[in-house]
Amino acid sequence: MRSGSLWLRYALFQAVVFIAFGAILFRLWNLQIVSSAQYRLSADRNRFRLVPIDAPRGIIYDRDGRLLVRNVPSFSVSIVPGGLPQDPEERQRVLSRVGELLGMPVNDSETATTGEETILFLSGAHRPSITEILEKRASGPYTPVRIASNVDRQAAFILEEEHLDLPGVLVEADPLRHYTEGALMAHILGYMGRISQEELADYQARGYLPDDLVGVAGVERSEEEALRGTRGQKHIEVDAFERPVRVIASQEPVPGHNLFLTVDVELQRAVENALREGMRQAGSKVGVAIVMDPRTGEILAMVSLPSFDNNLFSGGISYEDFAALNEDPRHPLVNHAISGQYPPGSTFKIVTASAALESNVINRNTHIVCEGTYYVPNRFAPDDPTLAQPFRCWKESGHGSINVVTALAQSCNIFFGKVAGGFQDFPGLGVERLAAYAAMFGFGEPTGIGLPGEAAGLLPSDQWKRQHYGESWYTGDTYNAAIGQGFVLATPLQMLNAMAAIANGGHLYRPQIIYRAEDAQGDVVHMLQPELIRTLDISPQNMAIVREGLRQAAINGTAYGFWGFPIEVAGKTGTAEYYAVDEQGNLILDKKGRLPTHAWFAGFAPYNNPEIALVVFLEGGGEGSQRAVPVAVEIMRYYFGLPSPAPEPTPTATAVPTPEEMMTP
Repeated sequence: MRSGSLWLRYALFQAVVFIAFGAILFRLWNLQIVSSAQYRLSADRNRFRLVPIDAPRGIIYDRDGRLLVRNVPSFSVSIVPGGLPQDPEERQRVLSRVGELLGMPVNDSETATTGEETILFLSGAHRPSITEILEKRASGPYTPVRIASNVDRQAAFILEEEHLDLPGVLVEADPLRHYTEGALMAHILGYMGRISQEELADYQARGYLPDDLVGVAGVERSEEEALRGTRGQKHIEVDAFERPVRVIASQEPVPGHNLFLTVDVELQRAVENALREGMRQAGSKVGVAIVMDPRTGEILAMVSLPSFDNNLFSGGISYEDFAALNEDPRHPLVNHAISGQYPPGSTFKIVTASAALESNVINRNTHIVCEGTYYVPNRFAPDDPTLAQPFRCWKESGHGSINVVTALAQSCNIFFGKVAGGFQDFPGLGVERLAAYAAMFGFGEPTGIGLPGEAAGLLPSDQWKRQHYGESWYTGDTYNAAIGQGFVLATPLQMLNAMAAIANGGHLYRPQIIYRAEDAQGDVVHMLQPELIRTLDISPQNMAIVREGLRQAAINGTAYGFWGFPIEVAGKTGTAEYYAVDEQGNLILDKKGRLPTHAWFAGFAPYNNPEIALVVFLEGGGEGSQRAVPVAVEIMRYYFGLPSPAPEPTPTATAVPTPEEMMTP
């Protein structure tokens, strides 16, 4: 009985052992045979990484090879979400230490205390926490998420020293854009920043990663594809702390193209100095000056003041700096040369003159009387003089009987108002034909320079006014439009391009900012070719009449700053009224009850074989002949290598003469 019991126990023991060994063998078979590929893949995922290698971004030079943008080394900090500790308390410890060293909040409820310059510019209004960045930017457990760039050297060294206690935290050396000229070239070059949430999907579809830095403004944005290059990649093995152990294989990146701009940085500097001084004397807060080669459309200089230091954006901008720039009422981040829309004033008369001549409304010998003021009849009561609208010339005594050449030289408002709007039995050009010719000159549409943020300006019409104001178009509106006032708006670049078309005989070119592009080996991959937008439908004879009027303006007309200038200059002054209110909402008027004015000048030289065309604009600068022309004179002097005249002693009580005083015998 006892032996049977022992045998039963032995049998049960054997069965248990057999089952246990069977289970172990089954488990081993399942692990090593059935699921081996799965576990091997999982182990490889923990051990191997396919890491992208950013391509060196292209360098930017001016037209003569002067360095404008280069890459300099800096430190960045990234976090691999899958490398962080799984334990919540340990994970929080790691993130807290990183936040402490970088001065970044870990959670949304915290605020940064130090190191604010390391926070990447995100286009938002708050400081993002580390958790927020990880939630928004993570694209995979083992894809690094960059949380800070341009990290302080000491903080980067401490993070690197403590890497054994900070799993999942990576410190990397990254190239940082350095703009050698700072504010001088900021509006042209732009800057780089993080991909916005609105554009993230589009960039990812083009092969970008969520943490990539891209061009945000200027050439950095417009030439992003050329500058970016082609990303490489490497297959690496990492340890438990996400540190590379060895490189298994790699594919080298292809560097971006190096760009040479059409801009001459020394001319740019001279233009900025002249513009800044002109703004100071005029009390203007915003100014623009652009120089172009009218033969090709090349931009030789483009200055918009005030400007900003685009190095502030390299690797991250503090929210205090960004707020100061963004809240400045002068809008320094805006390139007013292409984005500012202003009434062009009398510079627009080149369009009215060309349209009237080509439409046979007038010819060279047509004379119209200017008595200083003309009363435009009311359309509903043309015989009632009390309802007539006064339309005034800048010269209160009038210019007398003049033709189109003299009207351009003396900038007669009455002449061009009557030519466009008609008077008595004279039918006039009409707003539709005026708008059609203005569109031919490039007004009402972007020039196509390629820089982001270019505005289209405004060409009004009867239909436009009905849609926006619910009113019909009046004859007085045509009178105002003829002299670049009323509803007409243009950017300084549009005005320059129109003047350049007059200078070169009727060819409207697309303005260009890229002179050539070279690959990393120095081979030219792109060379500037003039791009003709259209040829103006204006006869050479009529074009010559307009050009003669512009030349006379610089000989004995409103551009009196060029009287006796060694180089033959042609151009047009402009003084454009605009509405402005004070802090109490009251309309700002001068002592004579007149609106404030913008100062303009657009011209070209030499007259018979133009090399440059330029435009000068001073917001609220006053008379174009008094304030914009002196800036243009200094620019022309620098370009043609002419010495500045010795300054004449000026009595302290002497006021700047008005255009009327200058041209009164």
